[in-house]
Amino acid sequence: MMELLRLRDFRRLLTGQAISLLGDWTGTIALMYFVLELSGSTTAVGGILVLRLLPSAVGGPLAAQVVSRWNRRRVMLTSDLVRAGIAIALPVLPSLAWVYFWAFAIEVVGLVFLPARDAAIPMLVGGRDEDQSDAKRLSLANGITMGASYGMIPLGAGAFGLILLLSDAAGWEGQWRYVVVFWLNALTYLASYAVVRTIPDLGPRPNENTTVQRGGDGMGMLAALRIPIVRSVLPATAVVALGLGALFSLGVVFVRDVLGAGPLGFGALVALFGVGAAAGLALQARTGGGRSLLTTIRLSTAAQGVVIATMGAIAVTAWAFLGAVLFGAATTVALVSGITYLQQNLAGVRRNLGLTAFHACLRFALALAALAAGAAADLLGQLDLGVLGTMAPAQVVLAGSGLVVIAGSVLVRAGGQDHRRPGQPG
Repeated sequence: MMELLRLRDFRRLLTGQAISLLGDWTGTIALMYFVLELSGSTTAVGGILVLRLLPSAVGGPLAAQVVSRWNRRRVMLTSDLVRAGIAIALPVLPSLAWVYFWAFAIEVVGLVFLPARDAAIPMLVGGRDEDQSDAKRLSLANGITMGASYGMIPLGAGAFGLILLLSDAAGWEGQWRYVVVFWLNALTYLASYAVVRTIPDLGPRPNENTTVQRGGDGMGMLAALRIPIVRSVLPATAVVALGLGALFSLGVVFVRDVLGAGPLGFGALVALFGVGAAAGLALQARTGGGRSLLTTIRLSTAAQGVVIATMGAIAVTAWAFLGAVLFGAATTVALVSGITYLQQNLAGVRRNLGLTAFHACLRFALALAALAAGAAADLLGQLDLGVLGTMAPAQVVLAGSGLVVIAGSVLVRAGGQDHRRPGQPG
């Protein structure tokens, strides 16, 4: 890890991401509370999940076009400036429609930023010749980047609570508390902009763009889905997001109504998920690259399914806590391996397109799964198993989600190698 952190440009990118991710999570939590305060409706808060879904469906093709036609540095700088402006505008009117519109817009811009960032990482950790990136270094770099995102969740929650506390002490009430939060969020995007500006080159090189265009792949989301390597990873991405979305949607109900634990129990479950994610990052750093990554993706996806299915079926507090650790580890390994596989086996704009499809699929499936799991739990009743007892709706949905994830893991197939490497004719 220290070797990677000594790479100046990667360290700068990571610093900028840590700052803006802190603002992201602080703003996300504030958004939920702000919507609840405006509407008084938990259903309206649930609409935030729809805002996570729609950008992937509507903004995914736009993101694919942008990352295909602009260099990565320009994409990231423009995205940070646009998100800063949106964060300033979002809280100024206490209208639900106004807040939803800008919350949707900031998600679309985020969907443009992420693939550009991920496509740049191999160049930053492997020198100027992207073909020479070491597999373990790349996996570790992806893990550190994802770990920064996980690590900012509790810090963002703490920052939001601190801002509310200081706002109350200063006599700022209602809407003005959220103005402070979102304007501070805007500053974190500007900080990321300032850091990215100090990185001179994030690629791709001009000949990479020419190579892809001559190859006839096109530039949109459909072009990404025509790449066999992308199609080999997306099924695992979708089913991992299914498991994550189901647990995200039903976690509070499962802990409260099935396990009989209170808020402290749910907090412990979330903390143990973080412990598992850290363990997964450490495990991922030791794995190799190449085709072995597909095996890693397949096994970690199946492991996630087994864990979530048994958590729902057994519903014992001790196993739920242990399962949270295993779930966090399996989920992290699967996602980091998927990103790394795309980075290693795609070049130039094809890499941009592949990573755009990855993030669009992840966000779409996560939000859809969260909505579907919540709706299914509301519609289902107790499942009577005779002498084995009964299963609560949340248990049934979690167990069923786990089985779907296990089945989906077998869809991971080798997609071949990307022969259109930089400098080669298409």
